[in-house]
Amino acid sequence: MKKLYIQRYTDNQRLNHWLVVLFFGLAGFSGLAMFHPNLFFLSQFFGGPQWTRIVHPYFGIGVFLLFTIMFVGFWRANVFNRRDAQWLEKAPQLVLHGDESVMPPVHKYNAGQKIVFWSMTICLLVLLVTGVLFWQAWFASAVPIWLQRIAILAHALAAFVMSLTAVVHIYAAIWVKGTLRAMTQGTVSSGWAKRHHLLWWRDKMQGHNTSTAAGPGRH
Repeated sequence: MKKLYIQRYTDNQRLNHWLVVLFFGLAGFSGLAMFHPNLFFLSQFFGGPQWTRIVHPYFGIGVFLLFTIMFVGFWRANVFNRRDAQWLEKAPQLVLHGDESVMPPVHKYNAGQKIVFWSMTICLLVLLVTGVLFWQAWFASAVPIWLQRIAILAHALAAFVMSLTAVVHIYAAIWVKGTLRAMTQGTVSSGWAKRHHLLWWRDKMQGHNTSTAAGPGRH
């Protein structure tokens, strides 16, 4: 029997996701080069210290703009609901014992994925606002030094939280077998969807069955 695959992401959504990853990496590593002397060697990959300082803010703006496109497309699916509280309550059993049978059914995203989404959103907003406050080439001259210092600290903290969130996101994608296919090929198996996102699977299957019932001539 041929395995059934369900579309989870369109080509444009996957392209946008990988562009966010690219610019996030460029912004992150160029930022680390300026964050600590032991990481200064990273500046050589951006043309030296001066170019690293120049391009880093633009990489950050690139991340923000690309993520904004992602936000517009996905924020509705990431709104929290009553089932998310139930999912979080059972999450320790899933993490510690791998017991997925106790987890309540979810739609396209579970509570953990929603936390990642909103964490990224908040961190990017903080990074944008604080980055502007001490952007030497354009705005810093109009900002008091005490406010710049606070902005630098908040910027570093937001970058740390966002990086940690990204690590959790990557680990979860690797840990849950079959997940990476969604962002590499755009589809997931029907079995994967049914196991991890039952309510979303039911919606997709209802649409699939309706389309099949319509007949080949009406696809």
